[in-house]
Amino acid sequence: MLLQELKGFLMRGSVVELAVGVIIGSAFGKIVTALVDKIFMPVLGIALGGVNFEKLTFYLWGVSVEYGSFIQAVFDFTLIGVALFFLLRLLGRHPGMSAQAPPSPTETLLTEIRDLIKEKKHP
Repeated sequence: MLLQELKGFLMRGSVVELAVGVIIGSAFGKIVTALVDKIFMPVLGIALGGVNFEKLTFYLWGVSVEYGSFIQAVFDFTLIGVALFFLLRLLGRHPGMSAQAPPSPTETLLTEIRDLIKEKKHP
């Protein structure tokens, strides 16, 4: 009984889609991290006079604070955000980018029923 419920839960479309999304997102994150770490940051470092962001550190009370890694993480986040924005825009799924899909027949019927109930309560 419990195993059947678990199987039903795991096989629901939304759970499977979420799992696929997490896996794809993880792979995409690795690609972007490699792009930032191995291509963008070295080029940016050269443009800024030979700065190596991986080695940007300072010492505070004897502890090494590696702020170059933080700069790279911010760059990763920004690049992922920009890429996702354009991907969603391309797919037409960004809330502000495309018109809403027309309601399904069920939604239309439920809306009509709701409106009729409102009319009966408040003539």
